[in-house]
Amino acid sequence: MALGLNWKVKSAEEVAAGGVVAPDERLPWGKTIGLGAQHVVAMFGATFVFPLIMGLNAQLAIMMSGIATILFLLIVQGKVPSYLGTSASFVGAVAAIRAGGGDSATVTGAILIAGVVLALVGALIHFMGSAVLHKVLPPAVTGAVVMLIGFNLAPVVAGIYWPQDQWVALLTMLFTIVVAVAFKGFIGRIAIFLALIFGTALSWLLDATAGKITSVLGGATEATEHFRWDRSGISSADWVGFPQGTALVDGKEIPGWHFPSFSMAAILLVLPAVIALIAENTGHVKAVAEMTGHDLDPVMGKAIAGDGIGTSFASLFGGSPTTTYAENIGVMAATRVYSTAAYYVAALVAILFGLSPKFGALVASVPGGVLGGITVVLYGMIGLLGAKIWKENGVDFANPINLVPLAAGIVIGIGDVKMKITDDFTLGGIALGTIVAIAGYHLARAIAPADLRGRADGTAIAVGDYTYGDSDKVDDLYQKGYPGDTDGRN
Repeated sequence: MALGLNWKVKSAEEVAAGGVVAPDERLPWGKTIGLGAQHVVAMFGATFVFPLIMGLNAQLAIMMSGIATILFLLIVQGKVPSYLGTSASFVGAVAAIRAGGGDSATVTGAILIAGVVLALVGALIHFMGSAVLHKVLPPAVTGAVVMLIGFNLAPVVAGIYWPQDQWVALLTMLFTIVVAVAFKGFIGRIAIFLALIFGTALSWLLDATAGKITSVLGGATEATEHFRWDRSGISSADWVGFPQGTALVDGKEIPGWHFPSFSMAAILLVLPAVIALIAENTGHVKAVAEMTGHDLDPVMGKAIAGDGIGTSFASLFGGSPTTTYAENIGVMAATRVYSTAAYYVAALVAILFGLSPKFGALVASVPGGVLGGITVVLYGMIGLLGAKIWKENGVDFANPINLVPLAAGIVIGIGDVKMKITDDFTLGGIALGTIVAIAGYHLARAIAPADLRGRADGTAIAVGDYTYGDSDKVDDLYQKGYPGDTDGRN
């Protein structure tokens, strides 16, 4: 079948004997359902943490992630096993939009346009090849944009989450570090999820023993006395039902499903995240190709377009942006099961979670101090993924083509430098930093001597199974448009 739904059944004994389950194969349905549930656990933590951070409805985000995953699998015709969870790449831009007075409709409108742009990029890659993309966004530039997106978020941690309960935030952060480093395999990969449980349990214990805390809650301007973990909304929520609509209560927005509105300023803030999503999807497809031994280059454009369509569809109803998840790659590597049937199961389970308002209320109740401890790690990891892209592609910062324009773009992005274009329009932060990084890089490359251009993209660019270290070959690869490996995620 063209949709990739005709899986061949493979026995568990064959896998135990050293075999693998390919994307077009599956284990018996009982074991496939178990694996699908395992994928849900892997993606679960980050998929509802990021909507909370962006001020969107987590119950709706879980539901839409399941629907987006099904759309993705249909678009790639079952050739790329992947779960589309919530993307972290938009968090910085969303924080900037809300700081400027934007509401959830403005946020999701900007994300929807970013999804459309990503889908168009995917279509372009599918029909024209990846050369044009890699000429515009070589690893040096991609790493810089990912880095400034992550580190731009530092003030959000310092100003909103951490002050709500600094001691719970500190202990949650330390717990995250210990679990991520001390435990190998699956436990280490869900460190964020386990830290969320730990921090919430710690908040409950402190409420019971030490009483209320006085601090400034997120979005408030004055300190108030309150319990760390407010569970009042959980008991009153229904077990089954659709996510609520967005509402205003005492002047405060309670996020739910809604239709988007559009603002050019918000759209420009969000568009740089498209670059990060391109890098994430490219890395995911390459990783899956290496694990399965399949040539997935012909499906690269469809995978990127599928993520764009998933993001657009989710945000159309107030959901959060999506991306392919490295957590699920870890599950596949551990089990040697790459069946897309397991991902359909995971998607259906996520949709069922999304039909429980009580689950949504539980997620929404996560204490601010817990989010402080988690986000201080997550935001730093996003930024360091940019450095990972540089390292894996041998980007040479002794070369001024890389050093000078990218340094400027990164500082503009992290420092939230602003340029007032008109009385009603200002460019700043992530958007301005991205423009400077991309335009400055290509300007520098255009005017630089030939010997500097030859070394601009990296001292060793990985292309398939080959590594090119000679500067002339690197320059030739740049002209041909080969990217190197940009494996990296939110």
